[in-house]
Amino acid sequence: MKNLKLYEADDKMINLIKDNCSVLQALGSFGINLGFGDKTVSETCQLNGVDTYTFLAVVNFTINAYGHFEDDASISVPTLLTYLKASHAYYLDFQLPFIRRELQESINEDDALGRLIMKLYDNYAQEIRRHMKYEEKTLFPYVESLLEGRPMNDYNVETFSKHHEQTDKTLRELKLMIIKYLPTDARRNNQLTATLYDIYNNEEWLRHHADVEDHIFAPAIKRLERLTRQDDVSKNISAMVSKGGPDNSEALSEREKDVIIGVVQGLQNKEIADRLCISVNTVITHRRNIARKLQIHSPAGLTIYAIAGGLVDISSVKL
Repeated sequence: MKNLKLYEADDKMINLIKDNCSVLQALGSFGINLGFGDKTVSETCQLNGVDTYTFLAVVNFTINAYGHFEDDASISVPTLLTYLKASHAYYLDFQLPFIRRELQESINEDDALGRLIMKLYDNYAQEIRRHMKYEEKTLFPYVESLLEGRPMNDYNVETFSKHHEQTDKTLRELKLMIIKYLPTDARRNNQLTATLYDIYNNEEWLRHHADVEDHIFAPAIKRLERLTRQDDVSKNISAMVSKGGPDNSEALSEREKDVIIGVVQGLQNKEIADRLCISVNTVITHRRNIARKLQIHSPAGLTIYAIAGGLVDISSVKL
């Protein structure tokens, strides 16, 4: 039976396992080996190079759904990435083939219904493999690029969320078929019952895996994306302020600077046009040219640029 307490860094790792045997599967994915004696969670994580906070976040979330991670700066993305990669390897290379062998030993494949069960399982395994391989080919390299400060421009974590579909329907059909198909032969009945028990356990494991991706990993990546975008804006602003533009031919005109001042003071295009005695279309053209030259596309970015470049005093800015 699970113990729904909130585990902390000073708890003994062995007590966490005794209370919640399902955590055993997570240990290997974090790269934590057995044989940790009476060490605490913190001591065990440190010995294995695992971020303790992230380990406990995953454990407490999967055990009792504890935690809110929308803007949690303490989550270690590298630790999560290692955990998810190892979880994929465990499930694809060991667990799926293991259950398939159990089914083969329990079912008479000469029987039409037995062949149908094997086909359903193979379809289920194919769906899982396709999804995990998609993550390994697309999502994980994208996260690594974010960590290295060179994000891919044609991808974001929202794209991942759209591809993150569950395979519950196929597995539900498989379980129902097995339950209805339980043979009268005692030996096969026991084998198939044990296999069905493993399928239920691994369904729970896969659900926890998906929940960690959706509720811990995805928010952490969104935060990383925001930080990366902020860094890019800061770099652009620093370059523009120090050089006056990408090159001399791209330097801002006095009129463009006047338009920036109007924008950061909170004026609409028509108000800027009236102040400068130009048309609204001319204001729009100036703003387009400003965005192209500075590579800054938001009022907030222009505000930082204007203050840093001495175009306006912070007291005159509409915040």
